[in-house]
Amino acid sequence: MAAKKLSETFSKSLIEEVGRWGCMKQTGVSLRYMMEFGSKPTDKNLLISAQFLHKELPIRIARRAIELETLPYGLSEKPAVLKVRDWYLDSFRDLRSFPDIRSTSDERDFTQMIKAIKVRHNNVVPMMALGLQQLKKEMDPKIVYEDLDEIHQFLDRFYMSRIGIRMLIGQHVELHNPNPPPHCIGYIDTKMSPVQVARNASEHARCVCLREYGSAPDFNIYGDPSFTFPYVPSHLHLMVFELVKNSLRAVEERYMDSDKVAPPIRIIVADGLEDVTIKVSDEGGGIPRSGLPKIFTYLYSTARNPLDENTDLAADKGTMAGYGYGLPISRLYARYFGGDLQIISMEGYGTDAYLHLSRLGDSQEPLP
Repeated sequence: MAAKKLSETFSKSLIEEVGRWGCMKQTGVSLRYMMEFGSKPTDKNLLISAQFLHKELPIRIARRAIELETLPYGLSEKPAVLKVRDWYLDSFRDLRSFPDIRSTSDERDFTQMIKAIKVRHNNVVPMMALGLQQLKKEMDPKIVYEDLDEIHQFLDRFYMSRIGIRMLIGQHVELHNPNPPPHCIGYIDTKMSPVQVARNASEHARCVCLREYGSAPDFNIYGDPSFTFPYVPSHLHLMVFELVKNSLRAVEERYMDSDKVAPPIRIIVADGLEDVTIKVSDEGGGIPRSGLPKIFTYLYSTARNPLDENTDLAADKGTMAGYGYGLPISRLYARYFGGDLQIISMEGYGTDAYLHLSRLGDSQEPLP
């Protein structure tokens, strides 16, 4: 499928409008603000939220559409990247052609539209990965991928922005839920137990490991299960799943042909005044120091790329090793609400991952 040139698919006036909106200032919101604002999802508040998104989303989407047009090394011309660009431009057009939101019925229509936009963008990550694979096949294999800084910086901005857009849309849509789960305001659980979420994510990762290898190391979780703080459980699940999955895989592969019992993964949840920190420790042999800079790059994975054998982009049910996106994207999720992710390794022994989550909830979204 040959993706068409920009001017063949989209009108000149739309392209000019994207240029104008891409220059406007973005407005960040904090976890605390989302929580306080969403705690009273009255018709009036939902109207205010929809009016904000009607202006904010086109700015964020336009910025990404412009960047998708100007990527280095010919990445912008790759069919998969052109497809992503078209999704962004279609969404920009949908938002801009929607009239001003003045009534509750306008707000409901708008909510349905942004819900459809979110679905349209579901496969952006695997599609961009496919675009990078298409680029990698043509590039000189002697090029060191972590040297492709420009691409990595673009992807960090691009995926961070995507996390923000999906959080804002998802939060607004979820505020319409007539029966929200207890303590939940949209996507935010005001009484989230990190121990419980870590346990669920670890069980999930262990199931994937069992399915892939036929066996899986155990894991032990240490921490107070009754401790809670406000956070987005789906974000935490994704991050812990990724870290535990990496650890399980490292240990499983190290002990696969050994008579020794594979040592369990240790997951420690600590609640400090500023941060909640989750440490995932394994004895999977560690990462050589020369490999550490690569683990947060998007073109590095020690596993085969599932898209090589399978270009069907149906929702990935979770494989043990993806297309090398798990760690960099997990770090963006942590940073989105003011946290961070650090990896410390002892080659010949194992790896410790430290996931820091800000307890304060008042840091603004990073706006690339």
